[in-house]
Formats: sequence, C-alpha cells, structure tokens
Amino acid sequence: MQRFISLMRIWILFLFSLLWTSTAWGQQSQCGFIKDPDQQARCRASTGGGASQCGFIRDSDLQAYCRAGTGSGQSACGFIRNADLQSMCRAQYGGGASQCGFIRDADQQAFCRAITGSGASACGFIRHADQQSLCRALTGSGSSYCGFIRDQDLRAHCRALTG
Repeated sequence: MQRFISLMRIWILFLFSLLWTSTAWGQQSQCGFIKDPDQQARCRASTGGGASQCGFIRDSDLQAYCRAGTGSGQSACGFIRNADLQSMCRAQYGGGASQCGFIRDADQQAFCRAITGSGASACGFIRHADQQSLCRALTGSGSSYCGFIRDQDLRAHCRALTG
C-alpha cells in the first residue's frame, strides 16, 4: 500500500508539473477554484503571478519546477530529485524533445513529446483520460478539452492556462 501511495504521489507531481507548459496566457481568476494550496500557487505562478508564487509550494521538486518555468530556466531543474520530473523540466526549459526519452512512464513520455514539439497527435498515445484531455487542450486543440477533465483542480488549472 505504501508503494502505491508513493507511485500516486509521483504521478500527481508529474501531472501537475506538466501544467507549466504555457505560462501567462490564461486567466488567473480560474486559479481561485483550485482547492489544493500547492496547485493554486502553481496556477498563479504560471498565469502571470511570477516566481514569487513558487515560494508557497511545499513540495521541493515542484517548487524547483515552478522556478524553472518562471524565470530561473533549466538550471533550476537540477534541484529536482524525481528523475522523470527532472527530464520533463529539462525538455521544457532548454533540452528539447530529446530529453523526453529519459522519462520511463509511457504516458508521461508521450505528453512530454506532445508539448515539446510533436503536437496534439502525440496526445493519442496517452492512456490516462484526464492527461490526454489536458494534452489536447495545451497543444492547440482548444480549451474545450478542459471540460473533459474529471479532476476539478486540474480542470480549473487547465482553464486558467488556456483562457
């Protein structure tokens, strides 16, 4: 059971880290609908609040990811302990799609490829429904895909990023 909880935590960390793909083009007011304080801070930082909002995130890996996406760049990725999350960070903030190959989870790897250049077609390889909808919304298929996301916090964040 402890291993399952640990895996779920990593999955959630990674899923919400993917929301950093589109900084400052959404509506920060949507962030208020997010219940989790860490996710709310990430949302505010990614929709124009800047790096100062990253300080409110309790998880050190996500805080480093936040800082990478709000000005610190790829150098902040080195402070992330989770290998998959670190690869995703490097792919988004300097290393390009080649870094996606270091991600072990197939769904996460497809998401990484989609948001670092392959586009929405790569989203079709993602089995997790919420993540696939988020992928499509963030790769240009439109904010209407946010409506298919069942997790309320993730849906609100998706809407904040896609305006």
